[in-house]
Amino acid sequence: MINIAVCGANGKMGQEVIKAVNEAEDMALVAKIDIKDGEFATIKDAAASVKIDILIDFTQPKSIYENALYCLNNNINIVIGTTGLSDEQIDELKIISTQNGLGCFIAPNFSTGAVLMMKFAQMASKYFNNAEIIELHHNQKKDAPSGTAVKTALMMAGENTNFITGNCPEVETIDGARGANSYNNIHIHSVRLPGYIASQEVIFGAGGQILTIRHDSMNRECYMDGVLRAVRYVDKNHSFVYGLDNIL
Repeated sequence: MINIAVCGANGKMGQEVIKAVNEAEDMALVAKIDIKDGEFATIKDAAASVKIDILIDFTQPKSIYENALYCLNNNINIVIGTTGLSDEQIDELKIISTQNGLGCFIAPNFSTGAVLMMKFAQMASKYFNNAEIIELHHNQKKDAPSGTAVKTALMMAGENTNFITGNCPEVETIDGARGANSYNNIHIHSVRLPGYIASQEVIFGAGGQILTIRHDSMNRECYMDGVLRAVRYVDKNHSFVYGLDNIL
């Protein structure tokens, strides 16, 4: 059995993860960690009481880096679903994971459909020189742009060096009107509204045609297959992975 601790256990994603772990025949839930009415308030408290093989983290951007550092320096493998890590932090976690021989699985999105959307966008980037990303989430999401949008842009940028080919010089009469300018001039627009869970569309343009690749998450259950895949991968391969696409 794989001993699992869930950090952010009382959040909406945390509760869904707990349900999935409890239904998995090869996993045992040994700790529910949450600063608000959790079985344990901190990872350190939980680790002092139970043996944790893998910690699944769905907390907040402000805490995920320190949570990951604690795990990787205390013989705990970690699966991270919280977004908001910087490129520098991801690089540092990769170094520590490799040095300590522990698994660190970071996935901006655990939905298989969303991962396919990202892969399709990467494929299309070979053939289009103009593209923008619109990501739409609920209004309680704190980080913008989303980790999915950042990962998508990074994958697209690996296939093309400039996504505003032929654009005229631009002047924003209101700051931010053109969104965030990310890797290789891919503009990312973040929408935060009640009613959404998580959606993203990548729009490609060329003379006489528009290609739109879109994915919508209707509920949080859609992420659970990916989460459990990541857990099982980390249990067998104590290595660093960034993106669910690497194990599908």
